[in-house]
Amino acid sequence: MAGNLLANYVQVNVMLPLDVVTVDNKFEKVDETRAQLKKLTEAGVDGVMVDVWWGLVEGKGPGSYDWEAYKQLFRLVQEAGLKLQAIMSFHQCGGNVGDIVNIPIPQWVRDVGASDPDIFYTNRGGARNIEYLTLGVDDQPLFHGRTAIQMYADYMKSFRENMAEFLDAGVIVDIEVGLGPAGEMRYPSYPQSQGWVFPGIGEFICYDKYLEADFKAEAAKAGHPEWELPDDAGEYNDTPEKTRFFADNGTYITEKGKFFLTWYSNKLIKHGDKILDEANKVFLGCRVQLAIKISGIHWWYRVPNHAAELTAGYYNLDNRDGYRTIARMLTRHRACVNFTCAEMRDSEQSSEAKSAPEELVQQVLSAGWREGLHVACENALGRYDATAYNTILRNSRPTGINKNGPPEHKLFGFTYLRLSDELLEGQNYSTFKTFVKRMHANLDYNSNVDPLEPLQRSMPEMPIGKILQAAHPKLAPFPFDENTDLPV
Repeated sequence: MAGNLLANYVQVNVMLPLDVVTVDNKFEKVDETRAQLKKLTEAGVDGVMVDVWWGLVEGKGPGSYDWEAYKQLFRLVQEAGLKLQAIMSFHQCGGNVGDIVNIPIPQWVRDVGASDPDIFYTNRGGARNIEYLTLGVDDQPLFHGRTAIQMYADYMKSFRENMAEFLDAGVIVDIEVGLGPAGEMRYPSYPQSQGWVFPGIGEFICYDKYLEADFKAEAAKAGHPEWELPDDAGEYNDTPEKTRFFADNGTYITEKGKFFLTWYSNKLIKHGDKILDEANKVFLGCRVQLAIKISGIHWWYRVPNHAAELTAGYYNLDNRDGYRTIARMLTRHRACVNFTCAEMRDSEQSSEAKSAPEELVQQVLSAGWREGLHVACENALGRYDATAYNTILRNSRPTGINKNGPPEHKLFGFTYLRLSDELLEGQNYSTFKTFVKRMHANLDYNSNVDPLEPLQRSMPEMPIGKILQAAHPKLAPFPFDENTDLPV
């Protein structure tokens, strides 16, 4: 019986504090971290996730890497008997929800931007965003002779060489490749640092000279040299109906609008595809899986234009699946899709935002499962209450426990955001322990669940046409029970 139940076990990881390695690349909180990891182990947690900040490791100069602090941290994780999910964090820490420290991308990279500010994502008003390099420079050798993708690939190569002991020992099991702001595969369309406030629709962020030139070339190729980037899509804090682009019969459903949205979202998919291909070459043969994170943009989901998703680069409409296309690209690399807001209920949202996190989670998880991927989740905001945990449990096994073997669908893993003293105290800790036990299908911790095979080489590049076939028809999500059958 326990063998059958084990097929229902969902691994639980906990995200380490953003500043577990300090802003000057030191690991100072050794005793504190050791004590926290011990409590996680006692709670039956499977592993931890950590941001491995580019701005810290390659901060001193091009090709000069310092992994020492992370090695010390990883040794502690290994001693605690925990697995490790490592995020290749090519973005800035600071400027997003919950960011308590400021770790910019390397200064020598930002210095290139002093003479060429178009290396940064740019909105229509010309405001630059220095959280992450624009995907327009993915293949531009502007960084001491290297392209952005070469910098990311070199960083991952150095990580593999320096962390071989942890990769070989099976401690590191997951490489999550950062593909944009907050480590998410998206455009920085809703930056708090530039005054965005929930539930603003955000802005299209493709007005740097590199992306603009790319768009003009593609439009000319399509026989429309006169087409320009949108000038009617509003500003960060607009509502959809305030703009011509997202209005009821707006630009977004015209030939020109569809052409732009296809180009904008395809650029993002290709960006992810190219960097995952580099990651696959680097970690070939390691017993790890590659993963990417998709942002949970649940506001304006209930209106036909899905404005906030579109500005972020997710071309998702009532009749077009903007997430299954991403999932299909990931099949080439057998990569895991990691989605957020798994704890949210529609009933907790304000009606003005036309928000539907539950439907969004169900759509994205179903898209990943339909494409045969491992699917993982996180919570978006720190919660310690049974309602949030029970929502996560429901999303982890949508139709509950199967006593005879694997359930039809289940999450490959869940990562709790985030480790803190508050989580490990009193009632919060005891509720969390119960939650972990329920995620494990009421079984004890088991280190042998879902063992990973050595990473194989990515399959050949998939034509964009085949990827886009996944957009239609937009199928209803798989059935999800209203409530979990194993509540906290």
